[in-house]
Amino acid sequence: MENLTTGGLSAGAVPNVVWFATIAGFAALFVFDFFTHVRKPHAPSFKEAGFWSVFYIVLACAFGGGVFYFWDHTHGVEFFAGFITEKSLSVDNLFVFVIIMKSFQVPVQFQQKALLIGIVLALIMRGIFIALGAAAIEQFSWVFYIFGIFLLWTAYKLAVESFAGPSTTEEEYEPNPVVKWFQNHFPVTDDFEGNALTVKHDGRRLFTPMFVVILALGLTDILFAFDSIPAIYGLTDAPYIVFTANAFALLGLLQLYFLLGGLLDRLVYLGLGLALILGFIGVKLVLHALEQNTLPFLNDGQPIEGLPHISTTFSLIVIVAILVVTTIASLLKSRPFSSPFQRRER
Repeated sequence: MENLTTGGLSAGAVPNVVWFATIAGFAALFVFDFFTHVRKPHAPSFKEAGFWSVFYIVLACAFGGGVFYFWDHTHGVEFFAGFITEKSLSVDNLFVFVIIMKSFQVPVQFQQKALLIGIVLALIMRGIFIALGAAAIEQFSWVFYIFGIFLLWTAYKLAVESFAGPSTTEEEYEPNPVVKWFQNHFPVTDDFEGNALTVKHDGRRLFTPMFVVILALGLTDILFAFDSIPAIYGLTDAPYIVFTANAFALLGLLQLYFLLGGLLDRLVYLGLGLALILGFIGVKLVLHALEQNTLPFLNDGQPIEGLPHISTTFSLIVIVAILVVTTIASLLKSRPFSSPFQRRER
């Protein structure tokens, strides 16, 4: 996180026309996703999911290259650090998405629609959080203390959960209060009506379980945004980078859900890896807050000098290294054991 308060780019540094073009571009990609994958309900093949997952990652890399070329090296590195962090956190979200789909028994051919609408709602909500975060940082530098401490606490909880045992998609989904309230106050059909969100029976408009699933997915991602938004603000102060990194991380999440499938349960150390990443960024945020300190009860309201500075480039290296090590360790840990003494039957 370089030049966070001095010399850094504010929201106004990116022209409005670029913001409008970027938002329109993402909207077009989500519409393309709908007509390409969702309009005709089907269970995507491994080949289809793999192709589109790679396509969206390549698209994100091309965008990052554009940031390098048209903006500068610093923001290019910030984009890639943010994108990789948000993408890894979104993979963790997939564990919960799988649990929600299984709990509601969503037919596999209709899951794409539920996921895509849920992802769009998630991006809208994250856009709101990003704007609020930018406004808070602009007015109050001590917000970094809150972000940093929150990430350290989240990292601690993730680490405890990881050491307690591997995640499993056999868990049951516990509806949050909003979903429970909706189910108790609005008429919902017992069965899915294709992929429709509402149906009309005997002149009465009813919601379907598909609508409830989408509501559950959208609200669940709000909780994940409380981790992801502070995390990326620990890598950049540019709202444009924060938004685009989040949008690209969510793009292709639909295909990644079907691509990973049963592989999710093999990523046994993913939670520990994410805990290390969030903890690292949390420390980075607290150090930055101390460097820019304005709290009157701490060092008489003066910045604290002589603290180690963690560059965004170094952060990117650390994040990639953690993900590579934890992924390889997970796959080695969860691979089927084959005894060297076992002989092949003839």
